[in-house]
Amino acid sequence: MDFLNWIIDYWFIKDILRPVIDIIIITIILYQVYKILVQTKTMHLVKGILSLMLLYLFALIFKIDTVLWVMTNLTQVLMIAIVVVFQPELRKIFTKIGVSGLFNIRGRVTSNNIDSAVSAAQVLADRRRGALIVFSRSMNLKNIIETGTTINADVTAPLIISLFEYDTPLHDGAIVIGGSKIVAAGCFLPLSKQDDIKQSFGTRHRAALGLSEESDAIVLIASEETGALSIAYDSNIYYNLPVDEITFLINKIQSSGSVDVEVGLV
Repeated sequence: MDFLNWIIDYWFIKDILRPVIDIIIITIILYQVYKILVQTKTMHLVKGILSLMLLYLFALIFKIDTVLWVMTNLTQVLMIAIVVVFQPELRKIFTKIGVSGLFNIRGRVTSNNIDSAVSAAQVLADRRRGALIVFSRSMNLKNIIETGTTINADVTAPLIISLFEYDTPLHDGAIVIGGSKIVAAGCFLPLSKQDDIKQSFGTRHRAALGLSEESDAIVLIASEETGALSIAYDSNIYYNLPVDEITFLINKIQSSGSVDVEVGLV
């Protein structure tokens, strides 16, 4: 009887449980890959690779020797060309892979601190004071923090406002908020390499967009010229948003890593 039970258990594990687990794991992996591709806007890269694969399969089935010879001999060249042409997209993919994870919440800013930062940004925008406020997420921003001055203070609206006043030495840079602290102020952000940025955007917006291209951070921008509040995230700028929408979107990005692209996208 014990032997029979062992046979039944082994059959269940081998023929039913293992395939189910296998399918679940593969499904999760494919879904995560799909999310990364969608978030990094690299579906056109996947479509190009799939098109080449279908062309090769077509040539293989119908024995089109010339096409097969060309594709076989140019495989390495094509791979190098893909890496060169789609280097920015590939960098975004590996960045997403490096910072993604089900339990990776280190460095994310709390909801109360988001409210304080947005309130400060609103006051600064009303006063026509420019500001850049970086909300750290999963990626390490050590290289950005090291360009500024260490603060390591609690996040409060009055402190943020005072840091961006004209007569302070740190008002020109960005502040970085991580977790429950203002980590640093007066930080320099990398400028965007995009060619199609609106001509009306100055250095502040270009810097915010530049950091969003190289990390998963969220950057809140208060415009000195127009008083508009905007968000830079995932290589996009969501321009001139209401305060309540700013707060909602930052919290949404913090929790889900996504944002509705229709909202204020420039």
